[in-house]
Amino acid sequence: METKLYFAHPTAVIDEPCEIGEGSKIWHFSHVMQGCKLGKNCNLGQNVVVSPGVELGQNVKVQNNVSIYTGVFCEDDVFLGPSMVFTNVINPRSAVNRKAEYAKTHVGKGASIGANATIVCGHDIGKFAFIGAGAVVTKTVPDYALVIGNPSRQVAWMSEYGHKLEFNKEGLGICKESGQHYKLENNKVTRIS
Repeated sequence: METKLYFAHPTAVIDEPCEIGEGSKIWHFSHVMQGCKLGKNCNLGQNVVVSPGVELGQNVKVQNNVSIYTGVFCEDDVFLGPSMVFTNVINPRSAVNRKAEYAKTHVGKGASIGANATIVCGHDIGKFAFIGAGAVVTKTVPDYALVIGNPSRQVAWMSEYGHKLEFNKEGLGICKESGQHYKLENNKVTRIS
């Protein structure tokens, strides 16, 4: 008998075949569908649905009431806030089958998506981007960007530790928690130390 290297609450439903990484936890009433891949140390809260073909990297945290639809790929260390929403079809109709038209959404390493945010399919989220609670993302979000509102708009840049960055006239900024240095150049942020 094969020993599971992950935890699944007795009310969770796991369809085979799928891949679930060591140390991952799947909580109450969640559904992991066939053909999806969860990396090591992922945490799926209560009432989470992971649709066929979805891939989650390592250490992805999915809060309660999130549905991750086919076409979504999340890199390592992504945070998906409570009740946030992904879509996968631009123009859904109940009577029209558009499964062949699922659009892809890529969420970069370390990105955070706040509670009740909506990510319209086909728009990627950059690494370490921060999507504010309730935001409606209708275009691609750059690395390290903070976006808020409906439709979302960029209002600041964020560090990898989740703090707003202030840049001097040379375009240099420092994270107040980690001390990491960042460079803002040509409307792009990169970490330099």
